[in-house]
Amino acid sequence: MSFFKDLDLRKLGMQLLVTSIITLSVSAIGMVELFGGRYVITGLFTMAQILFLGPTAFFAYRAVRETPGSQKWLGLLKALLLGVSVGLVMFAFVWLAQNFNVRSIFINISPRLINILTFEHAGGGTTLLITLIGAALAGGALAMVPTKLRNALLLGASITLLVGLLSEILSERLRSLFSSQLSSAIFASKALLLVPAIVLFTLASAISFLRQSGRIGTGKIGPDLKPSQAKIVRTALISLFLLVLPMLLGSYLTEVTNNIGLFFLMGLGLNIVVGLAGLLDLGYVAFFAIGAYTMAALTSTGHLGLAEMSFWVALPICVAVAAFAGLILGMPVLRMRGDYLAIVTLGFGEIIRILALSDLMKPYIGGAQGILNIPKPMVGELALIRPEQMYYVILIGVAIAMFMSTRVRDSQIGRRWMAMREDEDVAEAMGINLVNTKLLAFTIGAGFSGLAGAIFASKLGSIFPHSFNLLISINVLSLIIVGGLGSIPGTLVGAIILVGLPELLREFAEFRWLAYGVLLVTMMLSRPEGFIPSEVIKRELHAGDEAEQAG
Repeated sequence: MSFFKDLDLRKLGMQLLVTSIITLSVSAIGMVELFGGRYVITGLFTMAQILFLGPTAFFAYRAVRETPGSQKWLGLLKALLLGVSVGLVMFAFVWLAQNFNVRSIFINISPRLINILTFEHAGGGTTLLITLIGAALAGGALAMVPTKLRNALLLGASITLLVGLLSEILSERLRSLFSSQLSSAIFASKALLLVPAIVLFTLASAISFLRQSGRIGTGKIGPDLKPSQAKIVRTALISLFLLVLPMLLGSYLTEVTNNIGLFFLMGLGLNIVVGLAGLLDLGYVAFFAIGAYTMAALTSTGHLGLAEMSFWVALPICVAVAAFAGLILGMPVLRMRGDYLAIVTLGFGEIIRILALSDLMKPYIGGAQGILNIPKPMVGELALIRPEQMYYVILIGVAIAMFMSTRVRDSQIGRRWMAMREDEDVAEAMGINLVNTKLLAFTIGAGFSGLAGAIFASKLGSIFPHSFNLLISINVLSLIIVGGLGSIPGTLVGAIILVGLPELLREFAEFRWLAYGVLLVTMMLSRPEGFIPSEVIKRELHAGDEAEQAG
C-alpha cells in the first residue's frame, strides 16, 4: 500500500494524460509532418523528432525530479511507466492510421506522418514504442545527474538546439563575415553538422560547469581592480560591443534587434507602472500611438504635416505630450485598483485607436490612411535610413530609459512605488502620498512609451491606426511578466524571447503563435516569477516555500 502511495498514481496518471495529449496533438495538427524534413543536426535529429519525443522526456524528467532523493529508483520507475504508457498510446495511434481511413476526419494524419513517426521501418509501431521508452528513461536519468552537471548539460543542449534552429541565418552571417568554406564546415542544409554540434555542446557544457564550480567567470576582470573600476571596465566593454553589433549582425538581424529595442523601451516604461507601482495598465499602446502621431504631425512633409520640424527637435515634444497624456489618464483612475483599473486603461487604449480611425480626426491625422512622408532622423547631411543607422537612435533611447529606470527604482520614489504595490492602505498610513506617487508612475511610463512611438514613426516613415492595436499592450505586458516583473534585465530577456525569437523563427509559419502561447502557459506554471525576476518579487513568490521548508 505504501508503495502505491509513494508512486502517487493519481499524479502519474495526470502526467501521462498531458504527455499523451501533447504528443498526439503535435502529430494530428500537422506540426510533426511539417518539420519532418527540418534537421537540427544534419542526418541525426529533426525538429519533428524533438516535437514528438520531447514531451515524454520532459515529463519523465519532472517525475524523477519531484521524487524525494532517497527514492530516486521510484522516480525512474515512474519515468519507465510514463514512457511505456505514452508509447502504447502512440502505438495505437499508428495502428489506427494504418488500418482505418482516419484521414477523412483528421486530414493531417497522412502516410508521410506515419513514416516519420515510425522512422520508416516496416514494424514501425514497435520502434516508436521503444524510442519513447528510451526518451523517458533518458529524461529520468538526466534528472538523477548531480545538479551542476545537469545544469551544464541542459545549457549545452539548449544552445546547440538554438544554433541548429537558427542555422540558416547564422550560416549566412558566417559567409558574409568570414568565408563560405567556414560556413560549409559548420552548417549544411540549414542545420548543424554533427562534429560542430558535438564541439559546441561540449564547450557550452564545460564552460557552464566550470563557471558553476567557480573555476572561471568569477566576475573579476583584473587582480588589482577595485569593484568600481571593474564595473567601469565591464560597462566600457559592453558599450563597445553594442557599438559594433550592427556590423556583426547585418541588415536583417539588426532590424530584428531594432524591434526588440523598441519593445524593450516600452517594457521599461510599463515595468515602472506595473512592475514597480503595481498599476495594471492594459491601454499602454495609447501612449505609444500618441508619441508616434505627434512625431508624424510635427515632422511629416505631406499635407497633414504641421511644422516640418526635424526629428531631434520634435522628439522631446513627443515625449512631453505622451507624458502629459499619462498624467491626464492617471487623474480619473486614482481610486481604482486591480481589475477595475485594467478595464479603464483598456478602454482608454481603444478610445485612442478608434479616434485615430474616426472621420472626426481624419482631417488632422488621416483616419485609416494614416500619415505619410515622415522623414528619417538626420545627422548633419546624413539621413539615417538603413536599419544599421536607426539602431544607434534606438540604442540612445534605450540607454537613456535604462539610466532613468535604474535611478528612479533605487531612489525614494522607487521604494514608494514598491510600498504602494504591496499594500496601498499601509503605504498611505505610512505617509506616502498616493496621488503624487501614482501620477508620477503613469507619467514616466507614458513618456517612455511616447519615446518608443516617436522613434517607431520615424523608422517606418508612415503610420496607420492598425499599428496600435490591443495586441501591442498585451505583448509588452507579456514580456515584462515572462522576463520578471520589476526587473530591467528581465524586461530585456522578455523582449528577446517574445519579440526577437518569433521574428527569427518565421519558418515555423502559423505555429509560431501556438509556440508563443505554449511558452506563456509553461512559464506561468513552472517559473511564475519570470526568467530574471527582481529579488523582491522572487522573495514574495517563494516566501511560502521557504516557510514550509523551515517548518
